[in-house]
This record gives sequence, C-alpha cells and structure tokens, in this order.
Amino acid sequence: MDHDSPAPVDDPLDGPADPVSATMHRAKARARASHVTVGQVRHAAGGIVEIDCSCGMVLPTGPDWSLDEHIRLHRAEARYLALSRVAPAGMPRLVPVGADRLPR
Repeated sequence: MDHDSPAPVDDPLDGPADPVSATMHRAKARARASHVTVGQVRHAAGGIVEIDCSCGMVLPTGPDWSLDEHIRLHRAEARYLALSRVAPAGMPRLVPVGADRLPR
C-alpha cells in the first residue's frame, strides 16, 4: 500500500469511493427516493402526531416511539428490503431471508 497516496474520498455525484455493486447502489438509491416524508405533520386524537411517507404509509407516533424514530426505522427497513432483494446469492447474512419472501 502506498502511504503517500491520499485516501479515497466519497463523491456525492459518483457514489462511494469503495467498490460497491452497481445493482446494490441503485437499490439503495431507489429506496431512499421512494421513502420520503410528504405533506405536513398532523396532530391526531389522543396526542398522536403523524406524517405521510411517499410510499403511501402513514407514520404515527406511538406510546413508546417518537415520529423521528418511526421515520428512521421506516427508512432503514426500506433500505434493508431493497438491498435484500438484490443481494448476491451466498452472501453471509445477519438476518436469513429468502428474496421470494420479502414484502413488496
């Protein structure tokens, strides 16, 4: 390894500097674009606060979670599902799933 060479830097237009499967990179980008909050935060009965996601799901607060926590979990699940669908066969997985059983 050449210690005089600068470390690779991520370019927001070209993606990460490390090699990443183009298929997985596109899947992650599609998930990010498909799960954005839309509209205004609404205050519902019982002190519930909610906002819509562009995927059509309503993201409400709950007794033990905030709106921010729900949004973050929703986006993480969307990325996980998108990447799981295109992950190469045989890739070691933390959560074993079959692509044919993933929800759309």
